Amino acid sequence: MTTATVALKAIDDVKNFVNTVLLFDFDIDLVSGRYAIDAKSIMGIFSLDLSKPIELRAHTEDAEELFAAIDKFIVK
Repeated sequence: MTTATVALKAIDDVKNFVNTVLLFDFDIDLVSGRYAIDAKSIMGIFSLDLSKPIELRAHTEDAEELFAAIDKFIVK
């Protein structure tokens, strides 16, 4: 598993993020507090508190391509 922290500030950010992560075959979760949701679920993402950064967990050892694709959402 590989992790990163992402920030999704606007509705368009969420739509673009979901459309991007849908291109990857492995499971990707977003974790906020005790809640973990499927990062490919737009409705699930809107159930999270988007005012704070969210932990992304990619269930793969090779997430370089994913991180390059979602770079603008990653908190550095």
